[in-house]
Amino acid sequence: MPTSPTGSSTRVAEPLRETAAWRRLEWHHAEVCDLHLRGLFDGDPSRGERLSAEAAGLHLDYSKHRVTDDTLQLLRNLATQRRLQDQIQAMFRGERVNVSEGRAALHVALRMPRSRSVVVDGADVVKEVHAELDRFIGFADQVRSGERTGATGRPIRAVVNIGIGGSDLGPAMTCEALAPYATSEIIVRFVSNVDPADLTEATRDLEPSETLFVVVSKTMTTVETTENAKAARAWIASALGEEASGRHFTGVAADVAAGARLDISPESMFRIWDWVGGRTSLCSAVGLSVAIAVGGERFRELLAGFRAMDEHFASAPLGANLPAISGLLSLWYRNFFGTQTTAVFPYSHALRLLPAYLQQLWMESNGKRVTATGEPVGLDTGSVLWGGAGTNAQHAVFQLLHQGTVLCPADLIGFAQPAGDAAARHDLLAANLLAQAEALAFGRTEDELREAGVAEETIPHRVMPGNRPTSLVLAERLTPATLGALIALYEHSVFTQAAIWGIDPFDQWGVELGKELAARIAPELAPGWKHELHHDSSTNASIGRYRRLRDGK
Repeated sequence: MPTSPTGSSTRVAEPLRETAAWRRLEWHHAEVCDLHLRGLFDGDPSRGERLSAEAAGLHLDYSKHRVTDDTLQLLRNLATQRRLQDQIQAMFRGERVNVSEGRAALHVALRMPRSRSVVVDGADVVKEVHAELDRFIGFADQVRSGERTGATGRPIRAVVNIGIGGSDLGPAMTCEALAPYATSEIIVRFVSNVDPADLTEATRDLEPSETLFVVVSKTMTTVETTENAKAARAWIASALGEEASGRHFTGVAADVAAGARLDISPESMFRIWDWVGGRTSLCSAVGLSVAIAVGGERFRELLAGFRAMDEHFASAPLGANLPAISGLLSLWYRNFFGTQTTAVFPYSHALRLLPAYLQQLWMESNGKRVTATGEPVGLDTGSVLWGGAGTNAQHAVFQLLHQGTVLCPADLIGFAQPAGDAAARHDLLAANLLAQAEALAFGRTEDELREAGVAEETIPHRVMPGNRPTSLVLAERLTPATLGALIALYEHSVFTQAAIWGIDPFDQWGVELGKELAARIAPELAPGWKHELHHDSSTNASIGRYRRLRDGK
């Protein structure tokens, strides 16, 4: 078996389009692409119950997809031929599956039980993970109890997380989602944008003596984060004095000594590892703000939910494996129907930030044009992910989903029990969730509209073709464990797609060029810059225009 650059034999070197499984799927797609979900359900009364799976507290109904039993079997054959299950095990063993950076991708180790052991470069990473987990949860509980105070001895009443990308999106979404479990004694806010308005807004009503900043950056060199951290330090120093700042800052980085760049002592730093990507780092000390908000016990419940889905992904057969099913269906639409977008609609106000979080996970991971071995991938990879909160989105974007000319598979996520006691309104929310799945699948025909007495001249405008695919993810209640399982479901769906495409979902070189150019342009914007510009004519002109507008000339 040909090996990858890391020596692992888990990947298949044969080009994907040349595999027998892929060619069979191409022939099959030509046979089934015009089938309608109405016909598929009429011909199979048990379809709605049969095409479903459960794990880790989540129920996945995938019956409203444009697939037959043959489709699903052929997709599983493809996964087997591409050695998906071997690649899953390689990731869990700590092999260097992030091939372009020569690293493991062991976010799953962040939620493994203490009894497990994964050795990477001679170190038992699970042992290290639990040592750091105990440490940062202990710190979080000290902040919550008032034992950890600010410089004046007053308890911490506000925590401001400073980070960007994976150092912001996951913790911010999780704090929002788990707000019913959070303490009311401490405000938790998030600053990511280098726009000064972001930090100003976050701190405008806070008391410096009661505020703790959590600075999260793997290298402590991310420009947006370091600039915001410096501004936050100046805000503390102006109120309490420079010597007081140390009690109001803690940090998270791969090298705890890197905190010195922002005058954060090693004792106030928490560690992450280079084998954790930002978009999968929530379960590490990157989640410190979450642990402060909900407490150590709830944070461990979150980890338990991740772990339950991890174990399911690593052990369940493909036909009952939720992340594998999700990933294979996504590939089916992307590569055989040519869909360019995927939508996610949580019918939960608490999860309104979930689509933004998943955008990074989905598009940063699988937005790749070459294989793990550096060859052109030769087919379409990652789709554009978008979405919004359920009923709000219905009144904004669902018109296109129902009657537009594009096909966009969608995930609809809901819960059977409300976070509060408004059961009747929650039932109305659930009714909308279930109705949209039904309407997207089956639509409304001309004959049905005539039978309903609709005016003939409006019928063409009111026909809904249906046959729009959805997955329905349903759980009992939004708890820390349920949220962990849901996030892990998407993490592993992304991995499933990448494994079959043969790409590396753990690097993100595509974000580097823009940052390098921004570093070059920043000094050119400074007042007094007299040197010649060496960009393209558009960029040169825009730099000049920006200067004139800024300086009022």
